[in-house]
Amino acid sequence: MTTLLAILIDGAIYASWLFLVAAGMTIIYGVMRVLNMAHGSFYAIGAYSAASLVSWYFSGEHGDPYWSFLMLPACAIVAGAIIGLAIEQGLLRFLHGRDEILMVIVTYALLLILEDATKLIWGVNPYFAYQPYKLLGQTAFGSNLRFANYDLMLIGVAIAVGLAAWAALNRTNKGRLLRAVIHDREIAIAMGVNVNAMFAATFAIGAILGALAGALTAPAISVSPGIGVEVIVLAFAVIVIGGLGSIGGAAAGAVLVGLARSFAVHIAPEIELFVIYGVMFLVLAIRPQGLFGQTLARRI
Repeated sequence: MTTLLAILIDGAIYASWLFLVAAGMTIIYGVMRVLNMAHGSFYAIGAYSAASLVSWYFSGEHGDPYWSFLMLPACAIVAGAIIGLAIEQGLLRFLHGRDEILMVIVTYALLLILEDATKLIWGVNPYFAYQPYKLLGQTAFGSNLRFANYDLMLIGVAIAVGLAAWAALNRTNKGRLLRAVIHDREIAIAMGVNVNAMFAATFAIGAILGALAGALTAPAISVSPGIGVEVIVLAFAVIVIGGLGSIGGAAAGAVLVGLARSFAVHIAPEIELFVIYGVMFLVLAIRPQGLFGQTLARRI
């Protein structure tokens, strides 16, 4: 029973992190049909920004330590909005409507550029921002099982982000306009929708969500070069399993991968690295478009 509980809680924590990472990427693809390989760099920039600010805050007497929990999302919003708008307005807006493979190549080039840019700005030494992680303490589940409250908090954050994304798309006027753009871009333009503004806002929101995932992860890890590249592979696996462009699919894919990985870690650790891609293989073998993906009609 203890092992089962550990698998479920570990799986939920890992799934929440995966969803936070993948949500922005799947929103961008769903609206713009851009498979943004630079999303991992947004994660890294959010992590570095948060780690830098939190380390500075705790290096001296700057007041209540719990203010650091507001710094994490604040860093993500500022960093994600700046880098997202700069990339979309400075580069991607000239490529709207181009072939999806070209967009993959362009955003992969951006990933490489931004990876080197983070090294130039923050150097190659790791950054540590563990103080917020320690502030919340731990919770015991039985006599032998303890989890950091910060990790448990991520589950609530992921649920809140998922519900907010669903409500924004389905319960607001802007969300309905965005869905119109998703379903038929040409008709949306003909009806007077400012598609370019929608694309800019969507890319900025996706970048903010990527940076938010990095900022919230920073207190739990060593922020070092290469974290963006590691994350993009996992995010890609999650959104492919769930179905490209689907928020619900990203959530389902994250839960499936999180539980599968947790099961492997506790029961068969030797297959941990394989299990994520094993899940992706099994899902795509049965349903090539992903769990929540839709088969799109081909235009002739």
